[in-house]
Amino acid sequence: MPVLLITSDNELFRVEKEVAQRSTLIRNILEGREDSEYPIPLPNVTSPVLKKVLEYCDHYQTDPLPTGDEPSADESRKRTTDISEWDQKFIDVDQEMLFEIISAAHSLDIKPLLDVGCKTVANMIKGKSPEEIRKLFNIVDDFTPEEEAQIKKENEWAEDR
Repeated sequence: MPVLLITSDNELFRVEKEVAQRSTLIRNILEGREDSEYPIPLPNVTSPVLKKVLEYCDHYQTDPLPTGDEPSADESRKRTTDISEWDQKFIDVDQEMLFEIISAAHSLDIKPLLDVGCKTVANMIKGKSPEEIRKLFNIVDDFTPEEEAQIKKENEWAEDR
């Protein structure tokens, strides 16, 4: 039975229930209602981003749904920055789309997709200096030299030695 989803830019999507239920948010909404003829509004997700998210959900639709009561598996998943080959190809998008996918995964509560997005960002900044990271993400350095020196002094313990 299809589920109707409507994005923030008012595009209507008809999605198979098995695919839509990769989202804990949508799964919980569906559990609490009888009929699915009314679309579920997704006010934080645009149609191009939802298309990408649904591609991910479709690929993983046969995987067991996360239950939330497997802390050891969840912990080991969080501790590694390894990303599968399919996920790497999937998440190979421009920065704007990457951050929109991360935001959508967060708001739709799709933990594995959120992990892939965050691991991708972590891998992008791994081994880079603060200046390289600022350049990579177009972040303006608004610290005065005095403020920067104070921050470095307060965080000496975190520096690699």
